[in-house]
Amino acid sequence: MKNKVCHLTSVHSENDVRIFGKECVTLQQNGFDVSFIVAGASDKEVKGVKIYGSQKITNRFKRILFSGRPIFRKALEINADLYHFHDSELLPVGEKLRKKGKIVIYDSHEDLPRQILTKAWIPSCFRHLVSRMVEKVENCRTKKMSAIVAATPHIQHRFEKIVSIPVIAICNYPIINEITQSFSWNDKEKSACYVGGLFKERGVFEMVRSINQVAGRLKLAGAFSPESLQESVQMEEGWGKTDFMGYLNRQQINELFAQSMVGLLILHPMPSYKDSLPIKMFEYMAAGIPVVYSDFPLWREIMEEAGCGVPVNPFDTHKIAAEITHLFENPKLAQEMGTAGREAVVNKYNWDSQAKLLIELYQKLLTN
Repeated sequence: MKNKVCHLTSVHSENDVRIFGKECVTLQQNGFDVSFIVAGASDKEVKGVKIYGSQKITNRFKRILFSGRPIFRKALEINADLYHFHDSELLPVGEKLRKKGKIVIYDSHEDLPRQILTKAWIPSCFRHLVSRMVEKVENCRTKKMSAIVAATPHIQHRFEKIVSIPVIAICNYPIINEITQSFSWNDKEKSACYVGGLFKERGVFEMVRSINQVAGRLKLAGAFSPESLQESVQMEEGWGKTDFMGYLNRQQINELFAQSMVGLLILHPMPSYKDSLPIKMFEYMAAGIPVVYSDFPLWREIMEEAGCGVPVNPFDTHKIAAEITHLFENPKLAQEMGTAGREAVVNKYNWDSQAKLLIELYQKLLTN
């Protein structure tokens, strides 16, 4: 008889890449009976995973306070052997499920207390206070879970210092087969690309200002946050050399990578960014294109080991432009770096390596 497991989210979408595309689908393919409760979704079955909707609350503060109630009710209806939730606001739900004798995993996608320091919707004068309060609550409540899954080793080490339950890092590496390399380097354009959220803190101004100094183009894929930011960015002189592509599906992203000679990762040195493992870094590598990236120690360690990227000060647009130009003008070097990045993903930084860790954790918890 299959073990029945259930993932829960009040924040993420039903097609979230980490939760659904990687964890849920992997578990279903490896013999588990998988359910996925998603606020705002409709009931359906996709790739063998049973998706159940619960009430969606759009107001942020009401969601934090009240979205757990309908999710908890639905979780009890499903009556799974193991529950795996993905949002800190569902920690009270996790506690209630533990009291019912269930196995419960908390999946920490971000270093939440440090991430709060960057939240524009919290007045800056209150962010440090809110961060400390959230860290205290999260530390206390996670001790009552069965295990913690961390999206990075940094988050793993943070929790290992405060809890006695199993803590394991399952990194958000790409599914290697989803990122194709069916292109000829000779067909590439002199263009640099960025795929992801278009935030001020993720270097959108620096990317546009840098491309203005380069004989080439910038291709941006993603959504501006807040939406009003787009108007400010469009005022930059470099916008005339920028192609804004909006949201792209996986096939379109692969086509973008096939056209581009460089991937950009120019994030500002925010506490939540410096120790992160951005999926776009590994997707650029998997696509076989070199990466111009913010010079954070963790990222430099990964890039130098693989030999596939160039570090820059994320605020130095002249340096960023110079490195992009150097790669444009030396396509053989860019191709060699891209090939090295692809090999690093194939050999190390891929989802298959993390899927094994996830399955092992489930088996251990369910057989104890």
